[in-house]
Formats: sequence, structure tokens, C-alpha cells
Amino acid sequence: MSARSAAGVDRRTFLRLASAIGVATAVTTGLTACGGPASGGDGAGGSGSGAGVIEAGLSYPLSTGFDPMITSGATPYAANMHIFEGLVDLDPVTLVARPTLATEMPKKINATTYRATLRKGATFHDGSPVTADDVVFSFERVLDPKNASLMAQFVPFIDKVTAVGASTVEFRLKYPFALFPSRVSVVRIVPRKIAGADPKAFDTKPVGSGPYRFVQAVREDKIVMQAYDKYNGPHPAKAKKMVWHLISDPSARVSALQSGRVQAIEDVPYIDVKGFTGKDKVESVQSFGLLFLMFNCADKRFADKRVRQALHYALDTEKIISTALLGNAAPATGYLPATHPDYHKAATVYGHDPAKARKLLADAGVGKLSFTLLLTDNGWVKDIAPLIKESWAAAGIDARLDIQQSAAQYAKIDKGGFDVLAAPGDPSVFGNDADLLLRWFYYGFWPEKRYGWTGSAAYKQTKSLLDKAAAEGDAARRKELWGKVTDLVAEEAALYPVLHRKLPTAWREGALTGFRPLPTTGLSFIDVGRA
Repeated sequence: MSARSAAGVDRRTFLRLASAIGVATAVTTGLTACGGPASGGDGAGGSGSGAGVIEAGLSYPLSTGFDPMITSGATPYAANMHIFEGLVDLDPVTLVARPTLATEMPKKINATTYRATLRKGATFHDGSPVTADDVVFSFERVLDPKNASLMAQFVPFIDKVTAVGASTVEFRLKYPFALFPSRVSVVRIVPRKIAGADPKAFDTKPVGSGPYRFVQAVREDKIVMQAYDKYNGPHPAKAKKMVWHLISDPSARVSALQSGRVQAIEDVPYIDVKGFTGKDKVESVQSFGLLFLMFNCADKRFADKRVRQALHYALDTEKIISTALLGNAAPATGYLPATHPDYHKAATVYGHDPAKARKLLADAGVGKLSFTLLLTDNGWVKDIAPLIKESWAAAGIDARLDIQQSAAQYAKIDKGGFDVLAAPGDPSVFGNDADLLLRWFYYGFWPEKRYGWTGSAAYKQTKSLLDKAAAEGDAARRKELWGKVTDLVAEEAALYPVLHRKLPTAWREGALTGFRPLPTTGLSFIDVGRA
């Protein structure tokens, strides 16, 4: 059935036009290589226990390096799931914590003390053993404020990490934190002698203890990984080699799968979901993944929360979802999606209300509001861009669209040079509990370095509530505090989701064994083989 928009243009044509508009608006930024050359063609070392080569199509370019202490890029983070291990890792599909480098989940000694023991014979990709000293170093570098680690905000409760012998580590906490055993998954274990000696080189050529070792990475081209034949952990490589092609163009990703060039792709364009037939399978999985609006609160135009609220009320989110995403999303009624176990419906829910948007702007003393909206160049975001502009224009708001790669947009933001950003976000790759998901956007780096919320009373209250929840031993009371945070950030709307979307993944049936689509950004080939 061919659904039509109000203007009489069918959705397929609309989406192709929207994509073209996004391309025409974009200003391409050149990026340099993100790694060294391959080590001897396909890479030195044994072939591992796996057979064959897995080739995949990823949608995001390399916007950051690979150091797990600081990387926030979707693609390098997905690669790190295969290159590095934590004491505990999350199952990529269920997001349930499971021991990896540790022999079992960390043992609770008392309310503020835990211990973990390393598996025997674990080695890094240079052949050196993984020791308790490496674990201590990995946590200390994350906790050191000088390193500005993005992971530090997830482990503020850790007071001290010490080695107890060669293979046992003890954690002392500042206060009881019930989620500790699973939360340590955010820290990947790195070799002290390599990461400590030259952090910049380590960032471009990472060395871990995971089932695959890094071979090569070229921005906007590919990442190459090789099976590590000395891996002795619970999830050995089942393929000899992996080549991840970085294909930002949605149509090109689909073509790569249908032509057989790759065996799996992420971020399938919604318009193409129903077009997969035969051996090409596609599945859409509900995710935390969101589209959010972020405002430069240091800009006097957006310092008043009523202006930020107005821009949310002016959005016709239902039209955005039905037209650009073909129904594969839900409007945000809270920070977490309604399917999340810790979901709380926010006291402020932004339905489409242009009249209320105009009144809020008038009450804030704003006449004609004009600004530049930065957007990332993901295919589905570009599809949404003209609909955002259209919604705001209907409420008398003028937005100029600036669509570029994530790296270019965040470079502007980190220099303080932006008005408003609309972009995807998905911290659920780090963990799925409400504390972690809330801390990503509302505690530390983002509010302090990106959207200028540092000095506000609302930010201080948000931090206080999150800290109280972290120290709270009662699960019901903890959830109640998270609900208060949700109400606060929804009302303030300094950074707040517009929608939570489904993630369509496609793969060639029969070409892979054990493959499953993820509820997070990226692809995982842990425990996946090449048929």
C-alpha cells in the first residue's frame, strides 16, 4: 500500500528527496587516517580457531580513536567489544552482565569491598600476561581526573583499587553501590606497559585481550581485525578475520549486503526494511536509542527553559515518526523508553502543541526566534531534518539546517560554537540500568562541557539526586529518585529525547552462525562464525 503525505508525495519519494536535501546541505569534512598500516597484509599471527572472513557494513565513520577510556564513537566502541575485555562484560544482545576476564562475578566481601580474580593464562595481544597490576592501572587511569575519561562518571563510587597478589584485585567503595558487580563492565582492561608508555599511539593501534586483535583502521573506509589465536577466554573468535566496511550512505550499505559483499549491516533504512527477500533477513529491535535536542544553555536565546520547551512542543513528533521512520519509533514520554524496566513517565510530556509553543516564547519575551540547527549526517536523521524545520516554521520559528558528520558537529560544539543540536544517542552500549543511562547525558562531561548547564541550580539538583540514588540500597527508593531526575530533566529540556527508535539490522541467512541483531548501536560478532 502506498501511503501519501499531505502534499501528495508518496513516502518513498519523500524520503529519497529528504536524503538528497541532507546531502546538498552537508559540508563534507576530510578526516585523516585513524591507525597504522596493516601488519603484513592480513596481519601477523595465527588464524585462530575460527574459519573464514566476516565482512560487515557499519553506518558510522571513525569519529574517535579506540582507547576504551575515552572513546565515545559508535564504531570504535563496537570494535572494542571484540578487541578488549573487562573483568565483566555485557552480553551484547541481552545486556546482562557476565564474567569475562574475571573467573566469576566480583565477590562481595562487605558493603563497601569487592574482590575479583583473573582467569589463568589470559594474555594481551602482544603475548604478555594480564595481571592484577594491569587491572589496577586500567581503573586508576579512568578515575584520574587528568585523563578526562568518559567512563569515570559511571564509577564515582570507587575509592581505591589494589592488587592482592598477581591475579586478584580488591575494590574499596566510597559508599555501598548495589550495581557494582555489573557496573565494572564499563572499564576495559588494557596493558599498562603499552597504554601507559604512549597513550596516543595506543589510541590509534589498540592492544587488548579479547578474541580479536586490531590490524588496521582507515577513517571512512574500514576496520580490520584478526582472530587472536592465544585467546583462552569464554568467547573465542569463530572467524579467522573481520573486515568492517564503513559505509555511511544507507543505499550503499543495502547494496553491499544484497550483492554479497558483506554478510551483515546495521542501521537499515526504514524504507528498505520491507524490501528484503530470500536469504537477506531483517529485524527491527526496540532500543533505548534516541533522537535528542540539545541546546547551548550559555546562549541567552536558550537560557530560559520556556524557549527550550517551546521548541519541543512545536515538533510534530507523530508525523516525524510516521513519515520519516515509517512508524519505527515511539515519542518520548520519559527519558527511558516505555519498555525499559526502570521507565518513569515524566511529569512533562511534550505533545504537539504549536499554540503552547508560541505562548511559551511570548512569555519568555522572544519575538522572532532564528538559529542554526546542527544535525548529524546519519541517513535517518537526514530524513527527519526537513520535518523538524517544517514543524518549527509552522510555529513561527526559523531554523537553518547544518548537516555534517558527527565529528565535525561535535568539534563545533566542544568549542562552544553552536545553537541547537539534533542527534542520535545511545549510551545503552555501556549498560542498561537507569543510573548509567542518566549519568551519560546529565552528569559530568555533557552538561559541563557541551551544553553549558554547569552553573544552574537544576544541574546541581540533578547531580545530588543521582548521587543519592547511587548510594541508596533499597531498589524501590532508588527507582523513585531516578523518577525525580526524569521529571527534572524533562522540565528543563536542556538535553532531552524527542523519540526512541527501533534499530533494523539485516544479514545474509546461512552466511553466519549464531548472529543476532542488537538493541544498541553497532554489530556484534562475539560467538558468531562464518558459515
